[in-house]
Amino acid sequence: MKILVVDDAQSVAMVLTARLKSFGHQVLLAENGAVAVKSFREFAPDLVLMDIEMPVMNGFDATDNIRKFEASQEWAWTPIIFLTGSDTTENLVTAIEAGGDDLIAKNAPEPVLRAKMKAMARVAGLRQKLACANANLLEQANRDGLTGLLNRRHMDQRTDDAWAHACKSDGSFAVLMIDIDNFKRYNDHYGHQMGDDCLRRVATAIENATRNSGLSRAFAARYGGEEFAVILPQVKRGDFELLAMSVVAAVRNCALPHVQNANWGIVTTSLGGAFIPRVSGTLGALFRTADQHLYAAKDNGRNRAQTCVLEVEAITS
Repeated sequence: MKILVVDDAQSVAMVLTARLKSFGHQVLLAENGAVAVKSFREFAPDLVLMDIEMPVMNGFDATDNIRKFEASQEWAWTPIIFLTGSDTTENLVTAIEAGGDDLIAKNAPEPVLRAKMKAMARVAGLRQKLACANANLLEQANRDGLTGLLNRRHMDQRTDDAWAHACKSDGSFAVLMIDIDNFKRYNDHYGHQMGDDCLRRVATAIENATRNSGLSRAFAARYGGEEFAVILPQVKRGDFELLAMSVVAAVRNCALPHVQNANWGIVTTSLGGAFIPRVSGTLGALFRTADQHLYAAKDNGRNRAQTCVLEVEAITS
């Protein structure tokens, strides 16, 4: 367990640190509340042992700052036990009201200290399990249940954030819109179960092409139905055009039979892409331009990528 010990009395801190280390814990020292707040952010302890009376910033103020920081984080809560010269009922009530979780005397007998640390270690283990469970739930909430790609809601959130960042930095931005060719005919001919499998295979191909591009900021999502999107913040024009072709080729190379897809006989996709070297105007306009080129790709025979590079003035509405 990682423990942050906060005490301005060096002799007390050193003795307590030695005792805690003998129990097998990792300990970091802070000589006052201000240092404790900074160390808390960097060290991410499982437990804080906090003195009350200290120079620069006392324990109550430090605890208040820590709780405010935790309030800005997801599922964050760390036990804080106040150190005191007297563990009276009155002091315990004051400690709890100040945002602490318990109180312990600085000269507590070793069995008492050891027992409290065992209890806190159990709490730390439960916190870790809860954090993992919450992370898994959040991941599931952000993923499309069928394909495993990001879902539309989370794609919109990430895209809006990336666009806002690009606006601040005058960065580039690109969008790829991908649609499975003649997918309704595929469903009608092979059945919806095979249709679902087709969606999963296509999604995997798009995801792998995106990852293999080496573009760390790019991400793929299921846009809706048989339509997918790849978002490329801060991308170079050449990389944008290469990924567009790679996505179409990746799906084609899966060689999934599709007898109703005229001229090809396998599952193919049409792709429309729009790239702007310096963001301007609205994100919606960029999506509309990509969508227009998607339909142009279909009109020109399907199984192809059709992209464009926009001038700043061309995306103002």
